Amino acid sequence: EEERDTWAKKIDFLLSVVGFSVDLANVWRFPYLCYKNGGGAFLIPYTLMLIIGGIPLFYMELALGQFNKTGAITCWAAICPLFKGTGWAVVLIAFYTDFFYNVIIAWCLHFFFASFTSDLPWMSCGNDWNTERCFDGKKKINQTTLNNSANLSSLNMTLVDLPATHNDTKLSIRSSAQEYFERGMLALHNSKGFMDLGQLQWQLVLCLAGVYLICYFSMWKGILVSGKVVWFTALFPYVVLFILMIRGATLPGAGEGVKYYLTPNFTRLASSQVWVDAANQVFFSLGPGFGVLLAFASYNPLHNNVYRDAILTSIINCATSFFSGFIIFMILGYMSHNTGQPIEDVATEGPGLVFIVYPEAISTLPGATFWALIFFLMLLTLGLDSSFGGSEAIITALADEFPILRRHRELFVGCLFSLYFVVGLASVSEGGFYVVRLMETFGAGYSILFAVFFETVAVSWAYGVHNFAADIEAMIGQKPGPYWMICWRFIAPGFILFIIVFGLVNYAPLEHEGYIYPVYANVLGWGIALSSILCIPGFAIYSMLAAKGPFLVVS
Repeated sequence: EEERDTWAKKIDFLLSVVGFSVDLANVWRFPYLCYKNGGGAFLIPYTLMLIIGGIPLFYMELALGQFNKTGAITCWAAICPLFKGTGWAVVLIAFYTDFFYNVIIAWCLHFFFASFTSDLPWMSCGNDWNTERCFDGKKKINQTTLNNSANLSSLNMTLVDLPATHNDTKLSIRSSAQEYFERGMLALHNSKGFMDLGQLQWQLVLCLAGVYLICYFSMWKGILVSGKVVWFTALFPYVVLFILMIRGATLPGAGEGVKYYLTPNFTRLASSQVWVDAANQVFFSLGPGFGVLLAFASYNPLHNNVYRDAILTSIINCATSFFSGFIIFMILGYMSHNTGQPIEDVATEGPGLVFIVYPEAISTLPGATFWALIFFLMLLTLGLDSSFGGSEAIITALADEFPILRRHRELFVGCLFSLYFVVGLASVSEGGFYVVRLMETFGAGYSILFAVFFETVAVSWAYGVHNFAADIEAMIGQKPGPYWMICWRFIAPGFILFIIVFGLVNYAPLEHEGYIYPVYANVLGWGIALSSILCIPGFAIYSMLAAKGPFLVVS
């Protein structure tokens, strides 16, 4: 048997885990959720969900990987052969997630290259992609402008507005930053919807190719190379966040923005949606179930203190989310002051925050080019080390299941990223945004929850929580206390079921800003989700049929 690689230094592992879990959503989602769900009061359900669900699941996956020293497929087969399909489900989910996530990283790379100019392309109107409705975001919105606006809500910077073919009559004015994102970069106005992808956007094609080249040369030699790359990709965002916080604190309106961010509204805690949002944010931010934590931990020494690592990296992840909220809302407060809009009309989440609102704010600052370059380089690094994690989950799982792939890792990784690139071309077409939205919704949103639920069942009930605790004791010399045993056996599965039930109850056919996806697109989406979910019962049935002798043996 080939000797398994181990991390050159402990810090390489810690930075890889932090780099994976601290991603774009820490910047564009948590601050908005905090503001929307009661400000400082949101920290109560968030912290509770972190303690009873997030950290126990995070700890469980790290411990599983370190003890079994295998990727997702072989690990779950070792835990219980009936649950080997969980490993295959995780690999598929990681593939689907990387598919759309790398496209968003390509958007970051596009903005980074577009920032190498003294006149940032989203600063003003009058470009080829602008319309007569374009409004220069650097100028303060006066009352005349507002009176001429047919729909004030259109000033709110959402993820992306629909092409003109869908809502010409609805919108009156749009910022230059918004038009650059949806028309200048995405060319979304040339698409009528999901069924009309149109032509490839050659600039985005090149950016996507650039992302995969970076990923390839960071990962082709395994953790010994990627473990060094994350020294930059995981640490640089903190340098930029610190710089932006200092700059943001000097901007007019920043204090008002922070006030909106933190002012507690405890009445919001009576809403079930607040608790659902907290559970969702904790789960998808920490990232258990994607096979990444399991893969990274499998390269640890057997007696590494995985308990301490789990607590430390979880706290760093959540503290980063909270810290980034100050910076985001300083900028939103500045935007409110600069445009004359209320903060609630400026505040948004998702890519619209980092590709529309923030670039517009940056364009009004002295030295705008510098601020744009470091901001988009920060986004690029945030995205890349999360992408490294997702890809490593797939590579490790398949290489452990098929050892020949490990012996030819360079070729295997090259083929994997080539496949990613070819399949991803649909997402860098004129209608590619609709593909990204579909994959974001169905690629991991529902299926990962089912996968993690069955992971907790496999560990706590099939393998046995006491056997798992004994494995941890063999590694770190200390047996997990009753709290962890109760969480793994009862609370964590309930935590996942809570998210699943509310997600299904609130399910609605996919739409975006008034555009309703066709029925076949929703069917396709559910087909993608089920393709991974059905791996779990499918392999269980296969294992039972292939087993020799009686299936149940009573001792």
